[in-house]
Amino acid sequence: MTTRRFAQVDVFSTVPVRGNPVAVVLDAEGMTDEQMASFARWTNLSETTFVLPPSDPAADYRLRIFTPSGELPFAGHPTLGSAHAWLEAGGVPSGDRIVQECGVGLVSIRSEQGRLAFVAPPRIRSGPVDEATVRSVADALGLDPDEVIAAEWVSNGPDFLALLLPSGGRVLKVRPDMAALGTHDVGLIGPYSGGLPDEPEVLFEVRAFVPGSGIPEDPVTGSLNAGLAVWLRQAGRAPAGYVTAQGTALDRAGRVHVSDDGTDIWVGGATTTVIAGTVVL
Repeated sequence: MTTRRFAQVDVFSTVPVRGNPVAVVLDAEGMTDEQMASFARWTNLSETTFVLPPSDPAADYRLRIFTPSGELPFAGHPTLGSAHAWLEAGGVPSGDRIVQECGVGLVSIRSEQGRLAFVAPPRIRSGPVDEATVRSVADALGLDPDEVIAAEWVSNGPDFLALLLPSGGRVLKVRPDMAALGTHDVGLIGPYSGGLPDEPEVLFEVRAFVPGSGIPEDPVTGSLNAGLAVWLRQAGRAPAGYVTAQGTALDRAGRVHVSDDGTDIWVGGATTTVIAGTVVL
C-alpha cells in the first residue's frame, strides 16, 4: 500500500458542492487496474480519475477515468477536475496549454476567464437515432414522441443519445423510468427563449441519465455537453457562444460554458477543490 496525494474537486459550479464532484488520485503510478476499479467503486462518485506519467511525449500527463462500473475513454468533468488538481499539486504544462492523454487520445485544456476548458473531442458515434429507439426512450421518459424535436447520437466516450425537446422547462419536467431506460445513456436538451431571467447567457437546460453505469442522473456532464455542442453547432441550432444549465433537477447549479472559435469547440466551467489530502492505496 502506498500513500498518494488526493483531491476531490467540484466542477461546473462557482458555488462549492453545487456542481459535480470528481475524485482525483494524483500519484497513481504502480496501481493495478483492479485497484483503480475498486477505489472507484468505493468513492461511488460518477467518476474517479488516476493521474499517471504520459506515454505520449506530447502530453503533460495521462489520465484514466473510472465509473463505479468500469473505465471510460473520456469524460468532461473528470478532465477539468483532474487538470485543476494537477495544477494545484504543482503541475506545469510544457506548452501554453495543458495536454491530457486519455483513451480518446490527446485532449487540449486551456484557462479562459478564470475557468478551465477542454476541446470537444470528435464524436465516435453520430447521426440520427432510429425511430424505434426514439419511441422506446421517449416512453421511458414519459414523453410523447411528438415532443422530440430531433434525436442524435452524440457519443465521444460515453455512448449518449440525445433528444432535443421544445423547451428547458419541458426538460425539467421529465420523470424517467430508470428500469425502462435499461442501459441507454440519454441526454436531454431544451432551449430557453431569451435565456434565463437573471442569466440571459444560459440558453439551454440539460439533463443526463446513465442508469447502465450505475448513475441514475449525472449532475453535470461535460462529455454530453461537448457532444451536444458539436451536434447543435453543425445543425445551426446554437450560437457560437452560450451557457447551459444542468443539475437543476438535483438542486445543483451547474453551468457549462461553450464557445466555438471557428476551429475548435471549447467546453469549460468553474473548478473548486473541496477535499485535499492523501489516500492509502
